[in-house]
Amino acid sequence: MNKPRRIIYIQLSLFIITLITTTLAGAEWTFGKSFFFHSGEMGWNEFKKGFLFSIPFLGFLTTHEFGHYFMAKYRKIKVTLPYYIPIWLVIFTTIGTMGAFIRIKEKVRTKNDYFDIGIAGPLAGFVVTVAILIYGFANLPTDEYVFSIHPEYFQHGADYRAYLENRTDAGEAVVIGKSILFQFLESTFADPSRIPHDFELTHYPFLLAGFLGLFFTALNLIPIGQLDGGHILFGLIGKKAFDIVSPVFLVILVTFSGLGMFRISDFGYGATEEAGTQLLYFLLFVYFNYLCFSRISEKRMTNWALALAVVLFQLLLTHWYPQVMGYSGFLAFGFLIGRVLGVYHPPTEDVRPLGWVRVVLGWLTLGVFILCFSPYPIN
Repeated sequence: MNKPRRIIYIQLSLFIITLITTTLAGAEWTFGKSFFFHSGEMGWNEFKKGFLFSIPFLGFLTTHEFGHYFMAKYRKIKVTLPYYIPIWLVIFTTIGTMGAFIRIKEKVRTKNDYFDIGIAGPLAGFVVTVAILIYGFANLPTDEYVFSIHPEYFQHGADYRAYLENRTDAGEAVVIGKSILFQFLESTFADPSRIPHDFELTHYPFLLAGFLGLFFTALNLIPIGQLDGGHILFGLIGKKAFDIVSPVFLVILVTFSGLGMFRISDFGYGATEEAGTQLLYFLLFVYFNYLCFSRISEKRMTNWALALAVVLFQLLLTHWYPQVMGYSGFLAFGFLIGRVLGVYHPPTEDVRPLGWVRVVLGWLTLGVFILCFSPYPIN
């Protein structure tokens, strides 16, 4: 078997496996049960229901990646078909995938090429995601759907929402953070009497798929490094300005992510085992911040100073305003950008500014980031 055909078989196999894992994940979210822990209740019929999540979600993901792919082809740049990354942890509920990516096989030489390839994926995926959410909100089932999953709610009828608000075990619920656009589509297309309580949104596969589509669109549009948003902003403002702005956005992301993880009041003065363990975790946290910033400057001391300044700011802010809390889930993304993908954008041979059509489209697309972003996406 020649190499190109073997690669296509690998890509196709990864897609099929990802379809299976996202369908498993969709069924688990829909019914609130695990195939591993509830094997007697989760079978083939429940698995088939998972397609109501996997098909729209992979529809978004595939459209996003093929937006990049076809634009690269249009710009005559060699590129691979998408590689999907399946994941199903059996005993932990996931979304069934870590995403997908294409690989550009040659150097991109112009700002227009970077801009066009970078913007095509998010815009294509965004359109599909909006369509998914509109359909999901316009076709919400009645409360009987929730009662079929939670029979204990039936006795409360339409008042089950008030019942959930007063539950003492609400900390066990998974709540998705609604972005500006999610809230707008909900208020515009949903029947108010059928909108589920926030604790139950994950049981609605189209809403969950649409939420994840908005979330991943926002992540990709963060204007840092070689993310899609980075390509777009690089084209808009040029390399000199971008190499200043991009690290600033990374610092803001990591600073927000770590807010509240440690507070000054956490550190006692006694030489106890608990205090020693807390100090060790804190030192690891400081080192993690350094790793996130380790490619901002070629001077190691500069990166250390930046990490220490961020941690000090986090401690002081949460001391003065104890109610302030960040979202630690973004820390892994900050590490991925800062340590692996890189903060800066490669230069191009063509440094001419973009035309006005691309400039307008670029700023509008970065506006999409604001509409899709939720600072606390999953709680």
